[in-house]
Amino acid sequence: MDNSGKEAEAMALLAEAERKVKNSQSFFSGLFGGSSKIEEACEIYARAANMFKMAKNWSAAGNAFCQAAQLHLQLQSKHDAATCFVDAGNAFKKADPQEAINCLMRAIEIYTDMGRFTIAAKHHISIAEIYETELVDIEKAIAHYEQSADYYKGEESNSSANKCLLKVAGYAAQLEQYQKAIDIYEQVGTNAMDSPLLKYSAKDYFFKAALCHFCIDMLNAKLAVQKYEELFPAFSDSRECKLMKKLLDAHEEQNVDSYTEAVKEYDAISRLDQWLTTMLLRIKKTIQGDEEDLR
Repeated sequence: MDNSGKEAEAMALLAEAERKVKNSQSFFSGLFGGSSKIEEACEIYARAANMFKMAKNWSAAGNAFCQAAQLHLQLQSKHDAATCFVDAGNAFKKADPQEAINCLMRAIEIYTDMGRFTIAAKHHISIAEIYETELVDIEKAIAHYEQSADYYKGEESNSSANKCLLKVAGYAAQLEQYQKAIDIYEQVGTNAMDSPLLKYSAKDYFFKAALCHFCIDMLNAKLAVQKYEELFPAFSDSRECKLMKKLLDAHEEQNVDSYTEAVKEYDAISRLDQWLTTMLLRIKKTIQGDEEDLR
């Protein structure tokens, strides 16, 4: 069946669902089980929504799921309502990102009201991802990752909370909110240090914290590196720590060439990602900036 056929079928189902809802409101239905008609209407709306999905009419699918959700609320079926709002959100993601966020927020309200914080946290991540990729509003993405981390922490899901916090730290540093990023990297690094499984990643978090310190002030970074070496002796032997020391020396000497050379050496073995490249370039500009001032 082609898409237009599926769409026609979905429209017919919508009309049928609307009739059921109307009939449920009549006087006799009120006496003889109007709620069963509403239950039937919920199912028909969901079927219509799935037909719209097959026809790739994402907005119509989202709207039909929303209709089903509203009826579930009328029947006090909170869990079913939340599920339909999530389905609506997933459909709207492909057509109307802001509407997708509205639907997911409705679902989150219901889940938090029911005490289902882990599920609420998961949907806050979905919203954060929409803000990251579709709407490109990083401040709002940060807020939703923070909320998600809070809920995960409350439920003792610390590794999930840390994943969200690391997202926050990465974006905070990009927005030049360095202290916020440092606090998170130090906290996650210190936790990782005590875990046999995560110990290896602690050096990366301390490295990132040190880079954020460097963006604020060179002396800050020097003291931070000393602190991390005392806190976590394995950091001293890491390539990240050795790179930091070379960068600090190059900065002190105001030598752009040795700074660039140190970064190149590191990049030859461990490829620099976008975040590290951005931070290292910001620090390099402070050397060049100082040089320009001297001329």
